[in-house]
Amino acid sequence: MTIQIHGIDHLNIGALSALPDDAPVVMLNLMRFRDQSLDGKGSGWDAYLRYSALTIKLIKARGGTIIWTGNAEAVALGEPDRHRWDYVALVRYPSRASFLDMMKSPEYAVANVEREDGCADHAIIAVRETYNWLNPKVKE
Repeated sequence: MTIQIHGIDHLNIGALSALPDDAPVVMLNLMRFRDQSLDGKGSGWDAYLRYSALTIKLIKARGGTIIWTGNAEAVALGEPDRHRWDYVALVRYPSRASFLDMMKSPEYAVANVEREDGCADHAIIAVRETYNWLNPKVKE
């Protein structure tokens, strides 16, 4: 089930709710920015920075954290026009429920305006950690 909440298109609540919620989840964010923000206040990157400043508070309030970000440089495997991304972020939440709680909040609706203004495309993929070299306690 995909629904729209507070202007957020394609939030797949049904898919996330059907998964076990017994461990932290990492959300892989893939972003492609607009050249110019839809609100005319700078570039898509500028709008995304405004979005980030608002959402980091919401993420931390729910026990989450940004664990990694980076600039996407080139499509190493795949179709460059189809899989072009500008920026990648890994955000860890203590549960899928905490992620959904944030996404459905009125505060996120405010931040989402900046995301929409800045991103031409944004995919978020829920990832269940099965191996982490930095954390040997994580096992398949």
